[in-house]
Amino acid sequence: MERLPLVVFVLLLSAVCGTSGQSCEDNCGGNLGSCSCHTTCGSLENCCEDYREYCVEIYPHSGTYFGGTDIKILNATFNTSQIICRFNNNTDTVGYVDKDSRGHCISPLLYETGWIPLLISSDNGTKFNRVGSWLSVHTGKLDARLKAVLLNSTKWQYYGTPNVGGSLHMLWNTSLVKAERLNIELWGYRESGEAYTDQWSAQWKYLYSLATNYTNNGTFVFVPKPSEKFSSWELGALRISSSIHPEGSRDVEAAWSEDHALAWHLEERFRQNSKVWAEEKCLAWDQLELKLPNFLSEITDCPCTLAQARADTGRFHTDYGCDIEKGSVCTYHPGSVHCVRAIQASPKYAAGQQCCYDSTGAQVLTADSIGGSTPDRAHDWGSPPYKRPPRIPGQSHWVYDVLSFYYCCLWSDNCNYYFKHRPSSDCRRYQSPSSAVVFGDPHFITFDGVKYSFNGKGEYTLVTSEKKHLTIQGRTEPVNGTAVNATQLTSVAMREASSDVIEVRLISDHTGLEVLQNQRMLSFSEQSWMDLHGVFVFSPNSKNVTVMFPTGAGVEVRLTEGTMTTTVLLPEDFKDLTLGLLGKMNGDASDDLIFKDGQRVQNQSNPKELFDFGASWAVSNASALFTYDSRHLLDTYYFSPRHDPEFTPVFFIPENPDDPLGEVASEICSGEGSSFCRFDILVGRNPRMGNASRASFQNHFSLVDDLKPVISCGWLSPPENGKKVGTTYLQGAKVQLSCSDGFTLEGSSERVCQEDGRWSGEETSCVVPSNVAGIVAGSVVGAAALVLIITALVLHARKQKRKSRGLNDTTSSESL
Repeated sequence: MERLPLVVFVLLLSAVCGTSGQSCEDNCGGNLGSCSCHTTCGSLENCCEDYREYCVEIYPHSGTYFGGTDIKILNATFNTSQIICRFNNNTDTVGYVDKDSRGHCISPLLYETGWIPLLISSDNGTKFNRVGSWLSVHTGKLDARLKAVLLNSTKWQYYGTPNVGGSLHMLWNTSLVKAERLNIELWGYRESGEAYTDQWSAQWKYLYSLATNYTNNGTFVFVPKPSEKFSSWELGALRISSSIHPEGSRDVEAAWSEDHALAWHLEERFRQNSKVWAEEKCLAWDQLELKLPNFLSEITDCPCTLAQARADTGRFHTDYGCDIEKGSVCTYHPGSVHCVRAIQASPKYAAGQQCCYDSTGAQVLTADSIGGSTPDRAHDWGSPPYKRPPRIPGQSHWVYDVLSFYYCCLWSDNCNYYFKHRPSSDCRRYQSPSSAVVFGDPHFITFDGVKYSFNGKGEYTLVTSEKKHLTIQGRTEPVNGTAVNATQLTSVAMREASSDVIEVRLISDHTGLEVLQNQRMLSFSEQSWMDLHGVFVFSPNSKNVTVMFPTGAGVEVRLTEGTMTTTVLLPEDFKDLTLGLLGKMNGDASDDLIFKDGQRVQNQSNPKELFDFGASWAVSNASALFTYDSRHLLDTYYFSPRHDPEFTPVFFIPENPDDPLGEVASEICSGEGSSFCRFDILVGRNPRMGNASRASFQNHFSLVDDLKPVISCGWLSPPENGKKVGTTYLQGAKVQLSCSDGFTLEGSSERVCQEDGRWSGEETSCVVPSNVAGIVAGSVVGAAALVLIITALVLHARKQKRKSRGLNDTTSSESL
């Protein structure tokens, strides 16, 4: 009751908002006392009168980092014909004011992704007093509706190679550029300067126009010609802009195609013999790689299986170029059905990791297939602080990892050079994360598998790691308002180190989730992925949100049957470093439940002791990460104890044979975890929540099963002058080895991956057949024949000698 006057005072101040004369000019994000310029003022109904005029909203709020998006400034009005728009505090573009006095900014080339501060001046740059923000997006993650489409993109990128020619075709939505006549231009990208120094720089440049004063009809067909002058530009994109601007003008409204290898405009020598041309490029790249530092040692290892790769959402995310959910169109990884990328770039060299898997779920290695997993010198999605190679989103990756793949593998037959520098990493050092979950009424399964329920009403610490600077908090509210003495999770807020604070919470009617960044609502209507400060957020729809932090910690929030389920995934680095309602992650279930003061829960089956344990983890006002943007939240949590001491939940499942929901619970709830399901139906009085709890329980253990560690023996090479059958190298896998004709196998013809991570049997080799016995026999026969010949010659000689002597005796006798 002591806090009531303060609440009344705040509400009275809100009521007089707008009469104080205070302004949001230069005060966006602040609270002026009598009124507010904070982002929460709209829902609290205490905005200063000019809040929308100076703390502006824009549409669209996102676009490609190549620039050219026409951004309309909502609500604010301008009495001038021109405005200056400043992006990221250092890049100015000239905007305009339309006939309705609405300002428009044109986004510039930014070389980075994420939310960019936007300042607007209406006095020619003297004062930038209007404040907003702009979401700069990687071109590969940009919605296809917002860019020009290259029909048959493979043809574009193989043009000029044998049997690929003719016309090329591009389509676009005519509304992307508000003009009747267009210029269609080619822009090129390249990087120059000494690698990994301050002189290393990126350049986007206008090269030439394919058409000018072209009718904006949404389609363009042309037959490309070699460009001798600009053939050194091997990477680029097409830009569509209004013909009222000179060709190559920067910072004008435009639509872009995907960036791609410019095979179609390369010099005539490429068309005459693309293999020879590409081989020369491949060999030059090979020599360059020998001079650059080795980044392979600092990138993370791939998960061993497709199941692990898709489950480890804190560290890996689907590669949009090879997605099993979208038909597995894996252009650069033939034979794979799904690839993932490591979310975080490596610390020193900003390198990336890509992991690909076949239809059996086994990792594909480049030593076995051209479609194997490949590490990247430059992470495809870029990495902070962006701006310079190799951290430029998309483009650095193209220069160092994709064009070289074209040179060596796609345009010539020299993949051995490429894979020498981009070998797949196997998974022998991969360690699966541990997972914990909160669901239902609410129920908890800790990192080490302890299952319990805690029905406190308040705000609590789910996970805290002082050493890793990670905090995850959860808010619980009564189920069905105050009708029953049970609660459910309604909001999760989190932060790692100095990252943005991310909050995911149920909307009021429990039909969707909303995401807040530093208390500001985020819209995922235009983009499903957002690069934020120190954190990534992915929300493909209103019922699924995944939050990813640099340490590899991941938080998944899913909405099922109007109920939030929150899963936390932590890598092995967090071992022994966590506390909170989700336990101490160390593989020991006996010490999972520790009070905030360090005491252990003595009896994990005692609901009253568990309730006291949960209450001990109530957050303080100073540490709370939540947003309080309604009178209900202010009154219930901010101005009240974070753990409601007057709320006493039901501790045991009521067993009433006359309960009409008893039969429903029996039908829905069965098997392991059925007690959680029954509790939610019979206590929460909500069959939908019970069904959701059953599904969440099952899904959690499916996740645990997917993340189970597996043993890998590593890649096994075929013997020289032989071959192998089998490309799976996990425990139990068998590999058959054989030799080519004319060779004999020595060692084991079959090897099995054993539990100790070693291959059974002996190393296999193929040798030329040995014929010592034949040689010896031949030698013996030859020697015997020689002896016989010599003997025969000796006997013949003796015979001749005797005959000669007999003849002499006869002659002498006759003489006598």
